[in-house]
Amino acid sequence: MSMDVHIVVLAAGKGTRMKSELPKVLHHVAGVPMIQHVLAQANTLSPKSTVVVVGHQAHAVQTALEKQPGLTFVVQEPQLGTAHAVLTAESALKHASGTLILLSGDVPLLAAKTLGKLLAVHTSAGAAATVITAVVDQAHGYGRIVRNGEQIARIVEERDASAAEREIREINSGIYAFALDGLFAGLREIAAENAQGEYYLPDMVGIYRQRGQRVQSLLIDDPDQIRGINSRIELANVSRLVRQQKNESLMAAGVTIEDPATTYVDSTVQIGADTIVRPVVSIEGTTTIGRGCVIHSGVRLVDAQLGDRVTILNHCVITNAEVGDDATVGPFAHLRPGAALRRKARVGNFVELKNTVVGAGSKAMHLSYLGDAVLGDGVNVGAGTITCNYDGVNKNRTTIEDGAFIGSDTQLVAPITVGEGAYVGTGTTLREDVPAGALAVSAGKQRNIEGWVEKKGRKKVKA
Repeated sequence: MSMDVHIVVLAAGKGTRMKSELPKVLHHVAGVPMIQHVLAQANTLSPKSTVVVVGHQAHAVQTALEKQPGLTFVVQEPQLGTAHAVLTAESALKHASGTLILLSGDVPLLAAKTLGKLLAVHTSAGAAATVITAVVDQAHGYGRIVRNGEQIARIVEERDASAAEREIREINSGIYAFALDGLFAGLREIAAENAQGEYYLPDMVGIYRQRGQRVQSLLIDDPDQIRGINSRIELANVSRLVRQQKNESLMAAGVTIEDPATTYVDSTVQIGADTIVRPVVSIEGTTTIGRGCVIHSGVRLVDAQLGDRVTILNHCVITNAEVGDDATVGPFAHLRPGAALRRKARVGNFVELKNTVVGAGSKAMHLSYLGDAVLGDGVNVGAGTITCNYDGVNKNRTTIEDGAFIGSDTQLVAPITVGEGAYVGTGTTLREDVPAGALAVSAGKQRNIEGWVEKKGRKKVKA
């Protein structure tokens, strides 16, 4: 019978080197707070419980994770080291049994497969503790794995290591599996006899050795998985690796990314096969893109929903908006929250939509603002058209029914309705509803005043 698995994630640190008011674990990696990457991988083990140890700006971390189900928070205060942090979790795990998997909230690259292997090695060996290790070229800053033959004798932190120990290239990841039986009793035996004056979790290795209990290790061949983030430079480097992994997975699934180095795709994005993404594109949040689309250069998509065979031309911004199958947007268009284009709709140069539905086959191709509006199917909106949706107090609705034609330079003062098949003449200011099939104009007849320039004594402009 398999034993229960419990997760503990350490997220109490201040992250001094980040130089930030934001807690370190809430800095984003590929669009997601780094601790959410850690929690997502932890969930693949189907844990019976997940405990997050918070400290610095504990409320901010809890608030950021409040929508994630199944989390228990414990506060480490004061923060006296990693062993003290795990001991803080005892209150949440005092009735638990099985295996504790200890993770760090600032190590977001660890693969689910590696976590599964850690658990398997630990349980098959009947170990008291199992630690993930890696051999690296530059071990500076990491604890070193000191072995007696093939067995781990102890783990020594760099500040406490001898010159010979600092030459060791096998490092401690800080990621462990522990048997819960006896763990907290052992943690109480740890003394703060080190350069930092802290209670170091790696000292548990020596305690288990003295007890005659088994300590295992899992040596991984990809050290990037255990890279921690302690500075803005490391944040950028890890983010680059996550974006690279995302781009590679998309390309393996049939998406063309012409220049992965300049294509920023968040880990939460979904893109269908045969879509082409041109250089210098940012696709963020919960954006989904269908099959056979083309996303041209300079585009930014945030929480956008695109259907199949959509074309987004250069330098468009689409945020919290929907674009239906076979629609075209841009170039230089802005779709704000609540905008929705139906099938085969077209929005062109310097058109801005906000909380507006554009019906199937309708188009607004040039220099227009459409806010708080509903356009039916087959509507044509001429250049320079605006919906005057705000009266200083309320936002009001404009409705343009199927097949209507709105001439250039028109102002629609909401609330107002243009009926099915109606025409609105160029330069019209609409303040009243237009019946179906009617023509609406507001401009008077043009008058030409002959000789006006000469009478006023104006000089003619020289060519």
